Amino acid sequence: MRRIITATVQNRSGVLNRVTGLLHKRQFNIESISVGRTETESISKMTFVVEVPDFQKLEQMIKQLHKQIDVLKVSDITDKAIVARELALIKVVSNSQIRNEIQGIIEPFRASIIDVSRDSLTVQVTGKTDKVEALIELLRPYGIKELARTGLTAFLRGHQPQVTEIPDYSILK
Repeated sequence: MRRIITATVQNRSGVLNRVTGLLHKRQFNIESISVGRTETESISKMTFVVEVPDFQKLEQMIKQLHKQIDVLKVSDITDKAIVARELALIKVVSNSQIRNEIQGIIEPFRASIIDVSRDSLTVQVTGKTDKVEALIELLRPYGIKELARTGLTAFLRGHQPQVTEIPDYSILK
């Protein structure tokens, strides 16, 4: 069962390593992970997609993540109303004769060409994972030289309370 988990953490050295280490020890496969600072410089947000065997293991994983020193909040947002996007850079084999053809393919995806060389071009696409996958499959016959993806980034839709200062959670642990 594929789950989307978000974690709000303190922006400190080693936090990512501790979180991924915990998942590794419990043998959860991380399909994708994205991490970045939030609107508060000292807080980061992690979004990871994991394969979980059952709900009991999922609950156990969330409880164990909550026990981590720098973790402020953990949520399984899979079944909630979310905004989720992924970015991919795709370097495609191309010459001057087929560039217009490739442009026609990427246009409906609202993707853009961000670099051109004599024998290739680089396409940037953002959107839901299935949109990114669909474009990659359409470009595959041309020859993909290189591919880089960010992994899913997501949060809940609508107004949600934001963490604006670092509360002292040490009294709870």
